[in-house]
Amino acid sequence: MSDDIFAPPPFKPEEGLQRLQRELRGLGLTEREGRFERRGQPVARVALDGAALKAARVREPARSPQWIEKSIKDGAALRDFVAELKRELARWGDRDE
Repeated sequence: MSDDIFAPPPFKPEEGLQRLQRELRGLGLTEREGRFERRGQPVARVALDGAALKAARVREPARSPQWIEKSIKDGAALRDFVAELKRELARWGDRDE
């Protein structure tokens, strides 16, 4: 019996990009020129990078943000990126109110 029956399906970057874009829009972000913004401030960006996705989020919302980049090569990393961004959006929202 083969051990690969428990292996996750192969990561398809094009589908991952579409899923990530949907997730980010679902968080209330607006897509503009490859970046996702909240209240006019860029907070995330995503792009295809060969067999992976190149994603980044800002350290803090600002006009000249510092980007924290991450390479997404599987579904778990994609979920982690969305969860991390969701936590940060909640933290920034609490600070703004």
